[in-house]
Amino acid sequence: VTVALLSLAVLTPTSAASAAALPVVINTWAFRTAAETAWRVLELGGSELDAVERGCGQCEIDQCDGSVGYGGSPDESGETTLDAMIMDGNTMEVGAVAGLRRVKNAIGVARKVIEYTKHTLLVGESASLFAVRMGFPYEDLTTRKSLSLYSEWLNQSCQPNYWKNVVPDSSKSCGPYKRPEEVTYKEEQTSSQRSVHNHDTIGMVVIGVSGTVASGTSTNGAIHKIPGRVGDSPIAGAGSYADSTAGGAAATGDGDIMMRFLPSYQAVEYMRMGTDPTVACQKVISRIQKYAPKFFGAIICANTTGSYGAACNKIPGFTQFHFMVSSPLLSQPTEQVVDCI
Repeated sequence: VTVALLSLAVLTPTSAASAAALPVVINTWAFRTAAETAWRVLELGGSELDAVERGCGQCEIDQCDGSVGYGGSPDESGETTLDAMIMDGNTMEVGAVAGLRRVKNAIGVARKVIEYTKHTLLVGESASLFAVRMGFPYEDLTTRKSLSLYSEWLNQSCQPNYWKNVVPDSSKSCGPYKRPEEVTYKEEQTSSQRSVHNHDTIGMVVIGVSGTVASGTSTNGAIHKIPGRVGDSPIAGAGSYADSTAGGAAATGDGDIMMRFLPSYQAVEYMRMGTDPTVACQKVISRIQKYAPKFFGAIICANTTGSYGAACNKIPGFTQFHFMVSSPLLSQPTEQVVDCI
């Protein structure tokens, strides 16, 4: 039966309700080492929060797809900054950092926000100062690759970028931009400037044998973002959400659009009402589609019985979403795939 389930998971897209077993680790994209690391933490007796921190932290070390951790997604000034969050579904505590500079282990710092402060979210240079007080070293997040990405972008007249309704014309030149004296607003483009090859986030949900839920995210954000931009990843209910009375969810994709809908919170609430995780994920994607039909995004969901699912928005070049699952029903952390809707 286990072999059959494993074969089914690898060869066919997820559609019907998944078989349920605990514990379960589910994470966005085919980030295998992250899944293996989190599962190993559980096997060695670590907590669900430990598994999320170590699993997402492994992606920070591996620079998963160049979109997590140091050396990727330079902003308009060429600097890489990091966003991360971690959530305890038992206490509903959240620790998060955004715009973290010169510190590599963003989700580790986020965990310290829970453990050593009464706050939820720290940002920018002040988050970095907090990290140093917590024992994290200052390190350069710039690499040859990130410098190359930045240089290529400058040579392409800073295309694409995230400005609109400014002068000079942001679709043709680099800034500095300013507000024109007379504004003629253009309709906002809802099609994503990102691609399936720019995954942008690891999101992870871990549910222990007793049904305890934890979740987390880590990312270096949108490439060529305007400095100071914060996406969905470090925002509770947007990037991820965990509630040990219902389940957990994590989102990935165009955070500027997705964060407006609190998709992870919404998915957990659907599961609280008894909705199957796959259907919960699909309902969240469908809701965003009504306002931004061309958005790039996906979401993973798991409930407290260990049943899980995922959904994604179908756009050109992105018709399937790959994610990782670790469960007693699988002989090893396994890549699964779902057809986008």
